[in-house]
Amino acid sequence: MALTNLILTVAGVSAVILLLRSDVKQSATIFRRNVKHIRHWLEEESASASKTAEKAVPKELETKLIQKGQMPSKQLVLA
Repeated sequence: MALTNLILTVAGVSAVILLLRSDVKQSATIFRRNVKHIRHWLEEESASASKTAEKAVPKELETKLIQKGQMPSKQLVLA
């Protein structure tokens, strides 16, 4: 009876370890795939942001416009 209990316990523990190992491997694979997707998305966003930054016309500060003698588009209210 004790030998049977020992064999069943070893078999049960072995089955649990086997299932957990496969579950951990599967979770690690899914995690790696998700990291690759996120990295790809971030690279796409940074590339599109750099393209829009290159196309954007730099804005001049109002103080620089006043120094140049040009009036800014907004009316300055001097108090």
